[in-house]
Order: sequence, then structure tokens, then C-alpha cells
Amino acid sequence: MDALGLIIRHEEAEASNGATFERLNPISGKVATRAAAASVDDAIAAVDAAAAAFPAWSRTSPKERRTILSKAADILSSKAPQFVEAMGAEIGATAGWAHFNVMLASDMLREAAALTTQISGEVIPSNRPGSLAMAVRQPAGVVLSMAPWNAPVILGVRSLATPLACGNCVVMKTSEICPRTHRLIVDALNEAGLPSGVLNAISNAPEDAATIVETLIAQPAVRRVNFTGSTRVGRIIAETAGRHLKPALLELGGKAPLVVLDDADIEAAVAAAAFGAYMNQGQICMSTERLVVDDKIADAFVAALGAKAKTLKAGDPTVGDTPLGCVVDATAADRIGQLVKDAVNKGAVLVAGGQVEGTVVQATVLDKVTPSMRIYSEESFGPVVSVVRVGSVDEAVRVANDTEYGLSAAVFGRDVNRALAVARRIESGICHVNGPTVHDEAQMPFGGVKASGYGRFGGKAGIAEFTDLRWITIQDGDLHYPI
Repeated sequence: MDALGLIIRHEEAEASNGATFERLNPISGKVATRAAAASVDDAIAAVDAAAAAFPAWSRTSPKERRTILSKAADILSSKAPQFVEAMGAEIGATAGWAHFNVMLASDMLREAAALTTQISGEVIPSNRPGSLAMAVRQPAGVVLSMAPWNAPVILGVRSLATPLACGNCVVMKTSEICPRTHRLIVDALNEAGLPSGVLNAISNAPEDAATIVETLIAQPAVRRVNFTGSTRVGRIIAETAGRHLKPALLELGGKAPLVVLDDADIEAAVAAAAFGAYMNQGQICMSTERLVVDDKIADAFVAALGAKAKTLKAGDPTVGDTPLGCVVDATAADRIGQLVKDAVNKGAVLVAGGQVEGTVVQATVLDKVTPSMRIYSEESFGPVVSVVRVGSVDEAVRVANDTEYGLSAAVFGRDVNRALAVARRIESGICHVNGPTVHDEAQMPFGGVKASGYGRFGGKAGIAEFTDLRWITIQDGDLHYPI
């Protein structure tokens, strides 16, 4: 198997020291991808290439950037079979999840193309006679992009599209878990006509990640950092960026609650809960981790959810005869199994699932979960959902907010005004009334609060993250000074 190279100035090259690393298939254990393991010198070279390309790219017209991004969306869509194969081999994704990734990522590129003419400013009335005062948004410079493996095309494209639309150049540090999938994104954008050096890609061995990231952030030309991943790593990124006074956009972990009020449509709530908890084996930052259910309807809700979960079998995604695939690796499967075991040992009721075979974890429902159990507060990032029973609306809000995280949430209730009032009290960047916690659209402001990070991807909110707002004046020259 040939190793994937680094992409610097549109050229593919091996690491300067010849090093490579391997990603193994989570089902077969065979090598899925072999890729170049960048050195510190390679990381610096990628930033230098982006910095050299920035002056020309930042001056391109909105039409030119829009044309390239629109073409990239079409090329990305055409690569769907390659994405299906790469995602299946590298992360054990089902074909359906891969196709959804490509579809939404293509939308994100088209939305970014539309943003090119929405990078606007304003004229601000000045107290100085004869002064024209303007607030102007300009590209920031070189952007460091880091995206995770779980929704690799969606989150990979999201990390690149708006920065490029705003006139920035980008260095993408691809995920060690899905380097081939992320490389396909970079290829699509470069094939669409990005000039040399505008988009560069660095892959690295897992053990080199900390050094490579610190090197990239430290480079003076890097002016923005965006990272999607775990809260643990996000804290390190934030600290490093802070030391170098680099703004960072962080979308981190979650422990999304779905609140089921006593007047909820149980059938609709169960459907949303099952989708939110088990789509992509629960390996989504927005995955429904906690079901906060009113006691009055809890028995009926849990029975219906348990029945639904038992129909959602997990299996080998390469065979494709089950709705759920495998989790990303054996370590994840073992951690999920330990969380379930701890909960059951402390009194939780195992309603469905619980079986772990290799990297295949069956859809699991745990009822009567309490704060003494690890799964009450720890992000499972697997096909496991916990039911916490509550006796009032106020208790439901308290439980929903009883977490360090605050990314996505949902509330189900037939009285929409009442449900909306609950949604307003939940501490999260995103909340859906009578909809699942897993929901994303290219034009929406996406991000969290608390330990789920800060800043917003998506739509016009993304423009503010990847541009500098400058105050520029034109003065008539007929000025009087006190000295």
C-alpha cells in the first residue's frame, strides 16, 4: 500500500524524514491507510506556503472564490463512492452515514460560496466633521484547521469552507484516524481550482500530534485556529492558542439532553430519541446522551424506546445488513462497556442492549440513571442513552443543566409555548423544540457553551470568526489640533 503524502503548494510529498504511520480498520484489524507522518519542518513548510499564497488569494474577487467553492461542491459529490470506501475502512462507518456526510458537506461548500458576497461592513456616523468612518471586514491570514473522525466529511469541510470563502489560506491538520477521508476533501478543493498554497494538508503520527499542533499554532503567520474534537484536547488547544494570543473557535464534547415533558407525543419523542442516540453509533457531538423524562409518562416512554432500540441491530458496516455499524476502535467499545456495567452495578435498569463484541456495540437503553453513576456525567460517545426520571418542569431543567457540557438539547411537548419556555432555560448553544438533538444545516450558527466550547461555525456567524473587523476613516484634511 502506497503512503498518502503531505500536500504543500499542490504537490504531494512524503514527510521530510520519510516517516509514515498506519490507521487500522476497526473491524478487520488490517491496515486501512498508510500516510506520511509530518515532521516539525514539514509543518512549518505548510504554514510558509499558505502565508506566501495569502496576499494574492485575499485580493481575489468574490466571484472567483464563489466559482471555486461551487465547483468543489460538485467534485466532492462525485467522490461519494470513494468517501464510502474510505470511511468504512478507516472508522467503520455505514454507507448511509458516508453518503449523508457528503451531501451535507456539499451543501456547506455551496453555502460558503454564497457567503463570499456577504462579507460586509458598515458606515458609522462620526463625531468629527468631514470624516467618513467605516467598519470593514478583511481576511485574517492563515487559518489552522483541525477536524475529527466521527463525521469526517461534514466537519472537515466545515473547518475549511468559510475560512476560504473569506479569503484566508488554510493548513489542515488531518485526523490521525481518518487521513484518507480528509485527504479526499483537500483533493476536491484543489481540483476545483484553488491556487497553489491556498490549501495545504499535514498528516501526522498520533504520538507526534502535540508537537505538530504546538508548532503550527506558534507560527506568526497563523492568525486563527479552529478545532472540533474532545473537550480534553480542546482545553490544550485553547491554552496553546491563548499563550500566542491567537483567537480559537472550539466545538467540543457534549452530553445532550432530550427533555420529555408530561404532554409530549411519546411516539414522536421516541423516534427522535432513537435517531439522536444511535445515529452513527452515537458518535456525534450532538448525540442524545440523556433522556430527562417526566415521571407521569416515563413507563410508557421507556417501554416504547426499549422496543425501538431492540430493532436497531449493530453489525459489520462492510456487510451493510444492519442499521448500525461498529464504534471507532476496541478502546472505545471497552470504555462504553465499562460505563454500562458501572451503571447497572449501581442500580440502573438495562432495558435494551448492553452487548459488546469487539467493536460492535448494540443499541443500549439504561433506565433510572442517577448522579452516582459515571454515565450520568461522562460522555459515552457510543450507542447508549440514559433515562433520568423527574417529577416537575423545574427538576427537568435542573437535570438538563446538570452537566459541564452545553452543545445541543431538545424539548418535547405538545404545548409549544411551554416547551419553548423550557428550551430558553436550558444552557446550550443549540436547542430544538419537538425535534432531535442531532440536527445541522450549513447556514445555521453552530456551537456550544460551557465545556462544549465557544465561537460559531456556519452562515454569517462564521464570517465573524475568520475575518478581522477594522475601523478605517477618510478625513477631509481640514483638521484642527490642540498642539
